[in-house]
Order: sequence, then structure tokens, then C-alpha cells
Amino acid sequence: MIGEFNFLGMSFPWLFLTSLLSFGATGIVRLWLARQGLYRHIWHPALFDLALFVIVLGLSISVFSFSRF
Repeated sequence: MIGEFNFLGMSFPWLFLTSLLSFGATGIVRLWLARQGLYRHIWHPALFDLALFVIVLGLSISVFSFSRF
């Protein structure tokens, strides 16, 4: 994941792009879990949300790193 993403003359690291994508995907998963009523079975929702974000971020980094080769 070495490199930068150029947008309108500004350079952003790829981790920034993948973290934005992961944040959006995590938000969608959180909405789905809340609508299904699954959050009432989770002991600490904030820690669960952080862990979910880290998992989705890891998946997006692995997808983007494999697609670059």
C-alpha cells in the first residue's frame, strides 16, 4: 500500500482512501445490524463498532493490495 492518490492536485495516502471506504461500509453494516435488532445482543456496542471497522479496513486493504498486482 505504498503510494498516493492524486485528487485535484492534492495527494492523499492510499490508507486514507481505504479508511473512508471502510468507514462508509461499516456505517451500512451498522445500520443493517440496528434494523435487525442485533445490537441488543452486543455487550459493548462502541467496542464492537471499532472491531467491525478494523475488520472491514483490513479486508479493504487486502482487496486493494491484491488488485494492484
